[in-house]
Amino acid sequence: MSIRVYICHMKGFKQFILKWTERISESQMNWQEGRYYVIMLSLIVGIVSGLAAVILKNAISFVKRFVVDNFASFDYNFLLLLAPAIGIFISMILVKFLIRDNLGHGITKILYAISRNGSSLRKHHSYSSILTSSFTIGFGGSVGAEAPIALTGASIGSNIGKLFRMDYKTITLLMACGAAGGIAGVFKAPIAGMIFTLEILMLNITLASIVPLLTAAITSTSITYMFLGRAAEFDINMNCIFQMRELPYFALLGIMTGFVSLSFTRSLWFFEKRMAKIKNQYARWILCSLLLGLLIFLFPPLYGEGYGSITTLLSNSEGDIISGSPLALLNGNKWALALFALGIMLFKPFATAATTAAGGVGGTFAPSLFMGGVSGFFFAYSLNTLGYTSPLSIPAFTLVGMAGVMSGVMHAPLTSIFLIAEITNGYNLLIPLMLVSTVSHVTMSYFEPDSIYTKPLSAKGELLTHQRDKAVLTLMHLDKVIETDFSIVEGDWNLGQLAGSIAKSSRNLFPVVNSKGELTGVVLLNDIRSIMFNTELYTTTLVRDLMTIPPALVRTDETMESVMDKFERTGAWNLPVVSGRQYVGFVSKSKIFSVYRKVLTHVSYE
Repeated sequence: MSIRVYICHMKGFKQFILKWTERISESQMNWQEGRYYVIMLSLIVGIVSGLAAVILKNAISFVKRFVVDNFASFDYNFLLLLAPAIGIFISMILVKFLIRDNLGHGITKILYAISRNGSSLRKHHSYSSILTSSFTIGFGGSVGAEAPIALTGASIGSNIGKLFRMDYKTITLLMACGAAGGIAGVFKAPIAGMIFTLEILMLNITLASIVPLLTAAITSTSITYMFLGRAAEFDINMNCIFQMRELPYFALLGIMTGFVSLSFTRSLWFFEKRMAKIKNQYARWILCSLLLGLLIFLFPPLYGEGYGSITTLLSNSEGDIISGSPLALLNGNKWALALFALGIMLFKPFATAATTAAGGVGGTFAPSLFMGGVSGFFFAYSLNTLGYTSPLSIPAFTLVGMAGVMSGVMHAPLTSIFLIAEITNGYNLLIPLMLVSTVSHVTMSYFEPDSIYTKPLSAKGELLTHQRDKAVLTLMHLDKVIETDFSIVEGDWNLGQLAGSIAKSSRNLFPVVNSKGELTGVVLLNDIRSIMFNTELYTTTLVRDLMTIPPALVRTDETMESVMDKFERTGAWNLPVVSGRQYVGFVSKSKIFSVYRKVLTHVSYE
């Protein structure tokens, strides 16, 4: 009887969901009513993404405790060096045999889904990144949990949107709500979570989208407050007061963190490309794990996210970061800490890249914060050691340095400012946070216009930007605007045969192909109008003598932005499309403008 009642309840719940789904889908016709349903859905997304953040934080903490309890009692933590390799191996096996999909870089995957995949993420992304990153980070992989939780939240938003049959722009908004909720939850930073969607996901904030984003971020943060307490990520009593005399030094720190960001980004890309050439997955795991173990052995702060070392620096206990390292023998030298910090700055990108290349799952959010904190410490400690200025506050420069490198690496100055202020309660340093983040961003952008997340997509023309025209072109697909209803003629046809083809066609343009179907030219009706009815020329004049070479060819793999550049450069109204040399069809300005208007209406939030 109880089973029968349970089945009845499940059927009733399913019918309720279906009816609500239909109601929400119909309400999209009514903008006012639809807006309230979207806010309700953003509340649900915020709750679920907040719970996901709680699960991820607890899972990482549980695995960490397990590793430390079982490995940390050995001299120099020799067995602890094996822990990251074990965690990465578990993650690699889970991905290969259970998930069976390439998780990749979480933020880049979100951006690709928005621009090229209809804001659709697979259902497994709602849990797979949590599962795999828990082992990777918990066992000591040198990456962060923020990109996995952002992907998890975005997947939650995407699949809830698809469940309720939302359109593209609403699913995109719910994806952003999920990502904002994930970041807000894992950091307990609702403002940073919302701004994250503007700067990194490049979602345009409008009146129609800001309320759902705020709802998701606040809800997620509230959930983490309930389960994890209200303490900030770095719960330290920061008594740092900004002093005007330090302003020039903060400006110099901004320049320095800009170059650190550039070094971090390019080193990461370089190493990942090198490791990608090793096709054997297990050989790559062994090589990268050995390198990661060696780096952690020499520089223990590279173990895990590195937040413990940042807390040490913020607590004025900087001498402790070198403990446990063989290099601690040099601690009697006043420059030992500075050189140790410099070594961390040089090798952290390779530790992070080795973790992901080996098969681990994690992001660069935490590594950029860690690099920034160490950079700020190195800057202030070195100047204090030189003694050319009044002592600088090491905690203050450590904190502000975190914002500097994060701003440069991610091209996200606003996110960096508010995130650091929220996770450290460091609002007293708001002015230097703004200065360093801005200077670092400008410095980095001068040398590298794309962020660590956007460069792979930007190179392929698959990146959405805040520029409305460019964003719409990115969303358009070339195969949707190709027209194929043209009468094909051959070069060895005579004028009589061409005239017969013209009589059956409604077009004024005729592609000329050879026997292999390769495009050799085009015939324009206007060019032959004066001789078209001269029957004396029907047998003596060939099509190849009448055709012209098109001003440009469009390849089937080109982006719409590239196609529009060719139209602008040539002044043409129609251009032929080829695959290799094979004729495919034509693309016209009128067709592009028609599809453009439809896409613009489809994605516009207001």
